[in-house]
Amino acid sequence: QVQLVESGGGLVQAGGSLRLSCAASGRTLSMYTMGWFRQAPGKEREFVAAIRWRGSSTGYADSVKGRFTISRDNVKNTVYLQMNNLKPGDTAVYYCAASTYAAPLGDGTGYAYWGQGTQVTISS
Repeated sequence: QVQLVESGGGLVQAGGSLRLSCAASGRTLSMYTMGWFRQAPGKEREFVAAIRWRGSSTGYADSVKGRFTISRDNVKNTVYLQMNNLKPGDTAVYYCAASTYAAPLGDGTGYAYWGQGTQVTISS
């Protein structure tokens, strides 16, 4: 089992920045990929960004490319999502997820472990 705990959400104005963190514990050696997904009210969950736990492969949704950056600290077992130039459309609950095999980065069904989510609200 892998436990994931997100932090860093909050309320910021459009154009501002936030950094989300996701700390993993438990069987972290089994992690292959960590990703961020989000779900806005009345909408389905969508992929935001993901990173392989080893190597340098990353992936981003088109809507966040150039604004968001995913990174990891293997020593701290933590993945980060730096979000810049935030827009009201980025408002959502952001979830961290971990997969234990080489599933496609953006495929939420490939992630077995999920955090509880952290709210991000962008005011216009």
